[in-house]
Amino acid sequence: MQTLGIICKRWRTETAEIARELVPWLEQRGWQVLVEEATAGHIGLRGFSHEEIAKSSDTILVLGGDGTMLRASRLVAEKGTPILGVNLGTLGFITEVNRNEIYQSLENLIAGRCSTEERLMLTTRVIRDGDAVAEYTVLNDAVIAKSALARIIDLETFVHETYVTSFKADGLIISTPTGSTAYSLAAGGPIMYPTLDSIVLTPICPHTLTNRPIVIPADFEIRITLKTPNEEVYLTLDGQVGLPLQVDDIIEIQKAEYKTKLVMPCERDYFKVLRNKLKWGER
Repeated sequence: MQTLGIICKRWRTETAEIARELVPWLEQRGWQVLVEEATAGHIGLRGFSHEEIAKSSDTILVLGGDGTMLRASRLVAEKGTPILGVNLGTLGFITEVNRNEIYQSLENLIAGRCSTEERLMLTTRVIRDGDAVAEYTVLNDAVIAKSALARIIDLETFVHETYVTSFKADGLIISTPTGSTAYSLAAGGPIMYPTLDSIVLTPICPHTLTNRPIVIPADFEIRITLKTPNEEVYLTLDGQVGLPLQVDDIIEIQKAEYKTKLVMPCERDYFKVLRNKLKWGER
């Protein structure tokens, strides 16, 4: 018996309504379904913790937006569990299935007609006084940025043990191809095809206007040292978690040992997604 875990956008009644109908439909087709605790409580089912879902599920169904998808990817990517994302948010670059396509997509999944696509992830470590004080793995990006009231910050940057420059800017975005359509794009970075094995460094409002985004091989390690004292600077991971940085903190970023595995809709067309989400061709 296959087990499907359902992870939902928090505080949204729509997800509970979908799960209420979806669980018996899946059970009739021979699947065991594990629903996360917050949603299960609204529909009278036994709920499961994220840890239980990650450990026991063969497939993950995400009901929400890209933020929920990012949370799920950090939860299960190391185990290699495929994730099918249903977009209940706004843009939905990663959650490509719309609400009215849920049942058809699941029928295709059950019948083995869906392919999977592996997405690069990044491991980020913060080194302080020679010790690793934090480590995270992200699907979209790691962002070093000043607070609203801080001055421009100085980020001494090495790539593959070679000095690149000291970015004097509001911050620096280190993004995967999946994350290239997120914060990096808003800051002027390029759109990268999501299966590329590359990383993009995008400065945020650089003092030197010729500091442009740069794409590097994913096998190159990035090492950034914060050189500005007495300013509020933060490291943010996937826009969801993070920590304050101190002067001379070193941020090491490299390709993660594992990748997020996404279930692709059968009729998926990435360029159609770009046209629809970014309104290309419209006047």
